[in-house]
Amino acid sequence: MKSTWKNLCAGIILVGLSTSFLFGGKGLAVAVSGDDSPSITNECLSSVPERVSSTPVRICYTAFQPAGADAAHPVPVVLQSHGWGGARVKDPAYFTDYLDEGIGVISFDQRGHGESGGSAHLQDPDFEGQDLQRLLLAVSALPWVQLDGPSDPRVGTIGGSYGGSYQFLAAFEQIRATGSTVIDAMAPDSTWYDLNESLAPTGLVRTRWATLLGVLGGINMEPAAGASFLLGSTTGKWPDGSIPGTIDMQEYAARSGAAWQVQHGLQIDVPMMIGSGVTDNLFPLQQGLQVWDKALTDKARRNSIFIGFNGGHAMPAVRPMGIGVTGDPCSAMLGSDGYGKLVVRFMFQELKGVDTGLSGFGKIHLATAAGRCQTVKSITPSVTMPVSAGLGTQLGGSAQVVKIADGPLTIAGRSTVHASVTTMIPDSFAFYALAVGTSVLDAKIVQNNMLPLRERRVVTGEVQDLELPSVAVDIPAGQSLFLMAAPNQDMFTGTSTLLTGPVELCNISVSLPVVAD
Repeated sequence: MKSTWKNLCAGIILVGLSTSFLFGGKGLAVAVSGDDSPSITNECLSSVPERVSSTPVRICYTAFQPAGADAAHPVPVVLQSHGWGGARVKDPAYFTDYLDEGIGVISFDQRGHGESGGSAHLQDPDFEGQDLQRLLLAVSALPWVQLDGPSDPRVGTIGGSYGGSYQFLAAFEQIRATGSTVIDAMAPDSTWYDLNESLAPTGLVRTRWATLLGVLGGINMEPAAGASFLLGSTTGKWPDGSIPGTIDMQEYAARSGAAWQVQHGLQIDVPMMIGSGVTDNLFPLQQGLQVWDKALTDKARRNSIFIGFNGGHAMPAVRPMGIGVTGDPCSAMLGSDGYGKLVVRFMFQELKGVDTGLSGFGKIHLATAAGRCQTVKSITPSVTMPVSAGLGTQLGGSAQVVKIADGPLTIAGRSTVHASVTTMIPDSFAFYALAVGTSVLDAKIVQNNMLPLRERRVVTGEVQDLELPSVAVDIPAGQSLFLMAAPNQDMFTGTSTLLTGPVELCNISVSLPVVAD
């Protein structure tokens, strides 16, 4: 079962360590009784200074060496780290599934967290990117770690949320520098593709999440970035740096994620087990799907598995009411008791060559709102349906819905709206989602998410395309699929103080990823 707190504060990351970057010589070896117990070592390494300093920043970690692993009997390793505001794991019991099967683990404190120094830069290539390269080089220097070549450890990466995003940075920065990465398998869970799209789509801040993230880890950021993060969470708009002591957050976060790397022509050719919360309303499903579609090479995609579960960073949606469910039917369908166990099987197979009976490669497996697993190979819209009526919102008004189609119907993936947009005042916005119900009176948004349309100009009948939240849902006979519009939504509560005018959509058509019978 996924939980918001676990994803935020106990995410998983994989990175290596290098004896040539250590502080203070030998690390602290923890004595453990029993020949079958792992050897545990705590160390810190030296990495690049902060912007206004010449002092190296230390990055601290704990290495778990499986019983029996040594220079004569080297083993693969996975790298793990925490989520935003958290710290590394020091208890070997957390990694029993790996250690008992002869896979080592290294857990580390990311920059600005735990015992590591510096400030958190939201996975910036110039800071966290450099930390990760030093860590990966250090892994290859551990005498008990299996090598595939010089400075090339047999290594996998695991982790969720902030602890999932580092995996892309580690791989991409190696690819940028050398053309390839030493990472052999990756399992990013509940993380982002584009951080700006996640935290502030169209520049409107998910204030409920931004407030929580600020409480958990705002103090870990650079002062100007932390102040800007706080300002965005209170005003509902991503700061542009015009206020003294703040920065342009759109620019600051632009390089934090796979999207920036892909825009520069890079892709990752590594098998992945991608986990993504279908009901996640911080890093929504479409973030994971963009990783699948854009960040992987075709070869890597054929050797990868996408799991969408009902969970992740999932706050309940009440205004408008959403369908909030939990569960992971797709991991169960593939023979594992939860996504974590599925990742263990994936790592055994990729790092040790063990046949775990794992199937489902090259496909996307999505939990539906009713708790069923729907498997598809493509999530792009396949059917376009005209909508017979217009749809408008008013400041302070209630959500409005218009029918798209009657059930039975199954959709799974990305949906878009094509419409003529009219606004009355500059910088008007509204929020949109698919909804399901027996009528307009009981329709609920599917799997908790809405996305904004923000029009900064006054427009009349301007034709636009709007991305809707990606979902997987069965619409049974007797129910219908609707398009819902609302002047505000729970995750964006801070925008309720902003002056916005009516937004009217006319000549609407909706393109849907309809699953064929």
